[in-house]
Amino acid sequence: MVATTVVSAVVALALLPLRWPGMELAGIAPDWPLIWVVAWSVKRTPWQGLVAGVTLGVMQDGLVNPGVGWWPSHGLSLGVVGFLTALLQKDRLIQEDFISVALIVFTMAPIAETVMAVQWMVVGQRPLGQIWLDHQRLALASAILSSLWAPLVYVPLSRLWQRD
Repeated sequence: MVATTVVSAVVALALLPLRWPGMELAGIAPDWPLIWVVAWSVKRTPWQGLVAGVTLGVMQDGLVNPGVGWWPSHGLSLGVVGFLTALLQKDRLIQEDFISVALIVFTMAPIAETVMAVQWMVVGQRPLGQIWLDHQRLALASAILSSLWAPLVYVPLSRLWQRD
């Protein structure tokens, strides 16, 4: 299970810079780490979701913003996503299927983008109006694309994690 988890998380990070034809919406690609954190967290405790989200987010920060000092962190947003996804207790509330995971990803993408927007607002390096204008575009495009790709990530990972 550890090898599957580590390899799948690294693959999710490696997919970040890839822009395949037809995979972008308004210049935004699917948020592969967010999809991975949701897939991981649906059957875990909130603390496991939080730790996985923060870990993957910090690794994403290292790839996206290496050595730039304090910057809005994906670790905080993915940590919140992992914690909230695990709190849903999907197995009790929602039947196990890929549609529910797509809906969770669709809901969590705007939450993650909102956490990032709040961090940008606190940093204060960009005009507030521009931050929230970008937030709307990022949240909607990320939610649509990520939720469409979520079942293709969730189903194989879920089966691999069950086997291990």
